[in-house]
Amino acid sequence: MAKKAKKYLEAAKQVDATKTYTPEEAVALVKQIDFAKFDATVEVAYNLNIDVKQADQQIRGAVVLPNGTGKTSRVIVFAEGPQAKQAEEAGADVVGGDDLVQKIQDGWLDFDVAVATPPMMAKVGRLGRVLGPKGLMPNPKTGTVTMDVTKAVNDIKAGQVAYRADKAGIVHAPIGKVSFDDAKLIENFKTLNEVILKARPASAKGQYIKSLTVTSTFGPGVKTDATAF
Repeated sequence: MAKKAKKYLEAAKQVDATKTYTPEEAVALVKQIDFAKFDATVEVAYNLNIDVKQADQQIRGAVVLPNGTGKTSRVIVFAEGPQAKQAEEAGADVVGGDDLVQKIQDGWLDFDVAVATPPMMAKVGRLGRVLGPKGLMPNPKTGTVTMDVTKAVNDIKAGQVAYRADKAGIVHAPIGKVSFDDAKLIENFKTLNEVILKARPASAKGQYIKSLTVTSTFGPGVKTDATAF
């Protein structure tokens, strides 16, 4: 752990804590100071001036990044009949009904995203205590409760990112990998930024984005100008 801490401190020295970087500068710097021995994820964190305790200020949704995330998500689909076949043809990793519900109740969780058709939600609801805390519960706001399972699976496989403001009003989301070209990361960043801005609740007062930080998986955060786009 000491060795890792030393690398982190060395990386942090290259970040000017008094400066607010442009998105382009932030992305370039995060890539430069990354010290992970694997292809780390580049992430952004929006600290929003919202009160998530208010129903109309809860921010949640999904966006397909134009250049993907660099990760292929494992997708399961709760569906029966024609939708089950469509999900299989779209490339879902696992498709099922009661059998899939039981499999998860028995402890299987080897997937990244769960999709369900509306008729299946009565059964999937029994998994709330298991899937809810892990952020895996299908939800209409993220496009994962739908009859169009083909589109849902295709979007997720293409690099769809689900975002949600936590209790502190912070939205964390990946925008790609350190190995991505700067231009691709910036394009993904801009796409996400537009979605976050459009999601601003009408009842939110004052400065909407209090702060914006870009970082890699283990790297230090780089303060970024949210208005620079």
